[in-house]
Amino acid sequence: MPRVNRTIVLSLLIVSSSLFLLFQLYYYRKYVSKSGPHDISRTGHLTASDVQWTVKKFLGLTHRFRLPVFLADISVLTLLSQDALRQHDRQEHEAHCSFLCTGRPVTSFGLHANLWKYDPDFLLAAEQKGFELLELRGKDPRLASLDTLSGEDIPLHFLFRLHGYIIQVVFLYERSGNYLWHGALRLRMNMDRGFAPFKLLDYGHHAGAYDRPQLILTVLDGLDIQVPRNISNFLYGQQHARFLECQYRDARNFLQLYPDDSSPAAVDFRRKAKSLLQVATRTLAHLNIPFWLSSGTCLGWFRQCSVISYSRDVDIGIFIADFRPDIVAAFRDAGLSLKHKFGKVEDSLELSFLSDDVKLDVFFFYEDGDVFWNGGTQAKSGRKFKYIFPRFSLCWAELLDLKVRVPCETLEYVTANYGASWSVPVRGWDWKSSPSNVKENGVWPLSEWEEVIQVY
Repeated sequence: MPRVNRTIVLSLLIVSSSLFLLFQLYYYRKYVSKSGPHDISRTGHLTASDVQWTVKKFLGLTHRFRLPVFLADISVLTLLSQDALRQHDRQEHEAHCSFLCTGRPVTSFGLHANLWKYDPDFLLAAEQKGFELLELRGKDPRLASLDTLSGEDIPLHFLFRLHGYIIQVVFLYERSGNYLWHGALRLRMNMDRGFAPFKLLDYGHHAGAYDRPQLILTVLDGLDIQVPRNISNFLYGQQHARFLECQYRDARNFLQLYPDDSSPAAVDFRRKAKSLLQVATRTLAHLNIPFWLSSGTCLGWFRQCSVISYSRDVDIGIFIADFRPDIVAAFRDAGLSLKHKFGKVEDSLELSFLSDDVKLDVFFFYEDGDVFWNGGTQAKSGRKFKYIFPRFSLCWAELLDLKVRVPCETLEYVTANYGASWSVPVRGWDWKSSPSNVKENGVWPLSEWEEVIQVY
């Protein structure tokens, strides 16, 4: 067997070691030494001490400048919820970081915007602590109206980055409907799109609306942090928070073509419609029944940011799965009288209530494969009708200074009901033949009329 030349072996080892060292230097310069979403801690990987160190630094700044932020991070709050806590106790976590260390390079905080006063000293102090700031601003929708199409710029989101770890601060603004709102996070052309892992952020993919949370101070992983008192409610609200702003520009264009009715009767109807919506909101919230604007009321919000004065009623939709037998009694207790009840829970249920000459029509929606539908009944003949809609989800919106729900896919919803010419007012509307999505659905048997056709 030939003898191995030791000089050759030594040379090969030196060359391979040098190449490996060069690779390590290249990797460090390209991925570790640069600040950005790939470099998520001082040590090159996410550790408990890194997370606590970053959050503690940030909270120290907010305490120093008296900015009462509260924890709004979905992953952390989920761990804090009671059901998750029991399972959480059975899992192993890094010592002293049981909640904040979620494995994500982001922690989210909320801030009531009325408590924020632009303070350059705060931003300077954050910079001195090593934080980089990306400030996202947008138009203030509270100043927008049919007369003024956009408001002034306001802060919507602050992203603080320290060694690649992101602290998101969401600004929550008071809206006239007594709720909190935050704007969508939109990057402008000159902004660094690699500043943060934007897809991982809990907030900003769309605008959101929230009930005002009650906050309590607690100690979390050794840090004093404010959290929502009712975490489960807050998490549910965040999951269903998507908000749609009324399109004032389109509404103004519509009203230039078709001026709004400003007669005393029209003004009086808008007042009564708002009062009726307030009653419906309170009553159904007490029953924990979600509803949305439907038919002409939805069209009015979408088309002209108001109610259609000549419609003379208010229309709402409810999924039949949310029906409760005590809904009629609840509306009666709220001062509304039952005008008619058509159909039954199993098929084409429809309720109509009366308050101060204005009718509240409650349409119940049924699921059938890839569509939703609601029914209609003609009292004198027993004929049944079905109105078919593409599937939709629900978003928050604002109408008459009230926080209400609308179908997120509003255009598709309105088009299904009113056709492609929905933007043209139609005063002579026949509920049995005018809708684009109406279909005959048979006739109620005479033996069921006493149950399914009740007029008061």
